[in-house]
Amino acid sequence: MSLPVLYIKPGCPWCVEVVDFLSRKGIEVETIVVSGNPAAMRAMTTLSGQSKAPTMDWHGEVLADFGVEELIPFLKQKGIV
Repeated sequence: MSLPVLYIKPGCPWCVEVVDFLSRKGIEVETIVVSGNPAAMRAMTTLSGQSKAPTMDWHGEVLADFGVEELIPFLKQKGIV
């Protein structure tokens, strides 16, 4: 199975927190930087209906414009944390 996809923007404080949290928990994701990448930005906005990062595609389930506080329950629902 492929890795979940995390769309981020450099300098975004929520993105930094989420990447750090996932790293500390040993949760692997494919990270895609959307800034300066029109194709990635289109993919993220098509997926989530918005342009804010971070946005995560967890095998078809989308969590958009979130911080660690929203990520934890999302991952708990999947039995990850």
